[in-house]
Amino acid sequence: MPSTIRTTTLPSGEAVPVLGQGTWKMGEDFSRHADEVDALKLGLDLGMTLIDTAEMYASGGAEEVVADAIAGRRDEVFLVSKVLPSNASRAGVPAACDKSLRHLRTDRIDLYLLHWPGSVPLTETVEAFEALKKAGKIRHWGVSNFDTHEMEELVSLPGGGNVQSNQILYNLSQRGPEFDLAPWSRQRGIPLMAYSPVDQGILARNAKLEAIAARHDARPAQLALAWVMAQDGVIAIPKASKQEHIRQNAAALDIKLTPEDLADFDRAFPPPTRKRGLQMI
Repeated sequence: MPSTIRTTTLPSGEAVPVLGQGTWKMGEDFSRHADEVDALKLGLDLGMTLIDTAEMYASGGAEEVVADAIAGRRDEVFLVSKVLPSNASRAGVPAACDKSLRHLRTDRIDLYLLHWPGSVPLTETVEAFEALKKAGKIRHWGVSNFDTHEMEELVSLPGGGNVQSNQILYNLSQRGPEFDLAPWSRQRGIPLMAYSPVDQGILARNAKLEAIAARHDARPAQLALAWVMAQDGVIAIPKASKQEHIRQNAAALDIKLTPEDLADFDRAFPPPTRKRGLQMI
């Protein structure tokens, strides 16, 4: 169990942990409900108080798993959910938010994200987010799966500078954001939230990570996670529905990567030398 969880700071000044919990694919099978709830509760006990979910995940089922996990301890949690682009209109955003609040059984969402860029003008979505803030239904808003040019458009809009985070696919196998999106975000103090930081488990079975992991008496997945969390201004949100995996994720916080480790990572997973389009899953 880690002694403390490091934090990074949102543009608002609020500190959030660099290790949270994802919920993609939770809530899809009720026979797993109790295990998923218990895993999230253990994560909270270990200090992983940022929980990420979305209205899309199991059509609200994941939000209901989260509701059971945070019951009686809502104030401990930094709660993130996402609105679908198809619901991102001036009228659609508040309706979707109200539905998510009912699923989550709470009166506010701490960070509400647009799940990916869509056809609704961003000005409408930003206006709707700002109205939800005024109403006290959300505390902050952000985006997900936005590349650099989309972020530049966003911050140029009235109120667009209030964006607090951009959630993207980022891991050792997917280092494209380092070319321009990550530096752009760091310069403006907008944290990136890395989903699939272990590349949906693929990096847990990666032979290139075995030797580095052995130096730390750790598992490859923990090394992959530690690398993501070592990046300045990046929050990792791995999904784990088993308590064993939750404990392993938390233990990754105690891994101290050396310059030798980082050089080995770069050799095994070279950083980008040109712009690549942002990937998403």
